[in-house]
Amino acid sequence: MKSDLVLGYAGTVVRSRVRIRSGALASLGAFTVATTGASRTVVVTDSRVGPLWGAAALRSLRRAGLETTLVTVPVGERSKSAAQLARLWDAFAAARISRADTVVALGGGVVGDLAGFAAATWLRGVSWVCVPTTVLAQVDSSIGGKTAIDVPSGKNLAGAFHQPTGVLVDPDVLATLSARHVRAGLAEVVKKGFAVDAKLFAWCERNLDALADGEPDALAGAIERAIRVKAAVVKADEREREGGVRTALNFGHTLGHAIEAAHGYRGLLHGEAVAIGMRAAAELSQHAAGLSAESRTRLEAALDHLRLPVTMPRTPLRALLAAMANDKKSAKGDVRWVLTPKIGVASVPRAIDHSLVRAALLHAGARG
Repeated sequence: MKSDLVLGYAGTVVRSRVRIRSGALASLGAFTVATTGASRTVVVTDSRVGPLWGAAALRSLRRAGLETTLVTVPVGERSKSAAQLARLWDAFAAARISRADTVVALGGGVVGDLAGFAAATWLRGVSWVCVPTTVLAQVDSSIGGKTAIDVPSGKNLAGAFHQPTGVLVDPDVLATLSARHVRAGLAEVVKKGFAVDAKLFAWCERNLDALADGEPDALAGAIERAIRVKAAVVKADEREREGGVRTALNFGHTLGHAIEAAHGYRGLLHGEAVAIGMRAAAELSQHAAGLSAESRTRLEAALDHLRLPVTMPRTPLRALLAAMANDKKSAKGDVRWVLTPKIGVASVPRAIDHSLVRAALLHAGARG
């Protein structure tokens, strides 16, 4: 599989080159030089990915003539913190990273969010290259330039739009993922289909057996299709403006992020929490946006086929409501939901009647 995309955005000079290719990690050095022109880089990875792919990344970068430093952060959402951000700044200073140099993020969504935000804020912005190593990161967070850390008040509340100069997607690295992580990542593919692109959702339905089994060809197909859908959305609405099309990608995230926050980002994987959030959003869509019962059933069947959770772990309703009130999609104190009147079309985020929301949360497993 070989595919190259070049994404240009209105109002910015940055053009992201996205390369999707089996075995692409071996060409990371040449790709980084070609997309950034840098001679020095800091590679940011985590304690799980580093031992698996760090040596190959460093070897390729150094072979291309780049002076390279490796920084490893602890695995998990808790690394998206102000403390780890400051640690990266110190590493950039020690490595003498200038505006002519670059940052490479090697890992999943946490590493991409953290390293991308560090690049956005170092010297008021240096280039960065994203090398996503999970299904979730390859199909979603690596595309679009959203970078952020979490703060005590909520997830991704401190961040910046900072487009990566290059995104190198190598499906071969997914071989080291557990089946659970693969399925959780596929929740985001289903989301893009259900909320944005009906053809993608239909493709997922036709390939559910192969996707659930993690077959490499099916995963590669899902990755490329999801990236193309995400890229089209981002090109139309880079900064997620009020009422813009990019808000559709938050389908399922209002509750999903709240579940994660209520559990201290432990237990459920991001895609699992989003799957629960999508089920609740589909229920609300049926009651408040005109989604057909048949379409809701199709979504639930796809999520069931991928063995994604139906209900959340024991979670107090009050904790969920507090977390949702801090969500970045909230406005004037109202929690807003992205709903879908039909498959492939999502609405602008809106406030929903509290009684409907409460019923949907209880149905999703919240404890009143």
